[in-house]
Amino acid sequence: MMSRSTSDDSALRGAESIRTAFKKGDDVRDAGLTTPDSIVRNDDIVYGEDPTWNLLDVYRPADAADPLPCIVSVHGGAWVYGDKELYQYYCMDLATRGFAVVNFTYRLAPEHRYPAALQDTADVFPWVAAHAAEYGIDPENVFVVGDSAGAQIASQYLAAVTNESYGAVVGIEPPHGIAIRACALNCGDYDLLSQSAGPATAFARFYLPTDRVVPREEFDVIGAITSAFPPTYVLTAPQDFLREENLRFAPLLRERGVECVLQDDPQENLGHVFHLDVRDDAARRTNDAECAFFRAHLAGVASN
Repeated sequence: MMSRSTSDDSALRGAESIRTAFKKGDDVRDAGLTTPDSIVRNDDIVYGEDPTWNLLDVYRPADAADPLPCIVSVHGGAWVYGDKELYQYYCMDLATRGFAVVNFTYRLAPEHRYPAALQDTADVFPWVAAHAAEYGIDPENVFVVGDSAGAQIASQYLAAVTNESYGAVVGIEPPHGIAIRACALNCGDYDLLSQSAGPATAFARFYLPTDRVVPREEFDVIGAITSAFPPTYVLTAPQDFLREENLRFAPLLRERGVECVLQDDPQENLGHVFHLDVRDDAARRTNDAECAFFRAHLAGVASN
């Protein structure tokens, strides 16, 4: 049996420190929350090859008729933290707005470095296509939300499935049987090529592989975005430590011909991923706006 390296042990210690620190704040934020009476949930469904990590939940309004437009949520957590349990209240809150919501867990770094999380994300969409009828999902109206590291993973996946040449580089093919109509990328970090100096460097070092040099073109998500990228709602806030990344990203999308809405209200003293606090008025307004953006992009509905 190979022994663990000192660098592996150091990475694990660093990741555990991040997990402990993040969990304290998230436990306070979500204290006392329960499943809304209006929501039906289907939990712990295996979607991939790893029955420990590859689990998802599906939430939907109890009184809704089939089929419903679907939101797939890619959770954040600096690539080292988070799971579907952490995101259940946020995702159920989205479901109350008239959507079926798929909330999944992916493999975390540093135990599972890139491209594990991206591959797991790619596995969710064929599952949605195969089980849409079973869970009352409209496969022609699928949307994606991701925040922080989840926004980076989501943006890379969406770039891969809308740019055939880039998809070949990362080994991801477009899912068959579903149509991704739009996405919301919240407080994300999109340019891992600049991580030597970027604000998320301390986190990305746990995610990037140590056993190979990733070719530049594989991480060039920015360069891979074309006009086929889905219409995008970009969220940031004055106290978001990734604000500048998002302020650069939104106009870049527009330059590539992608419809983009940027939310950044300098009058609101809001921080990174504030939208996850479902009891907060600003979060409710933001989640209302993102779901309205999705509804405007339902098949057969003209966008504003």
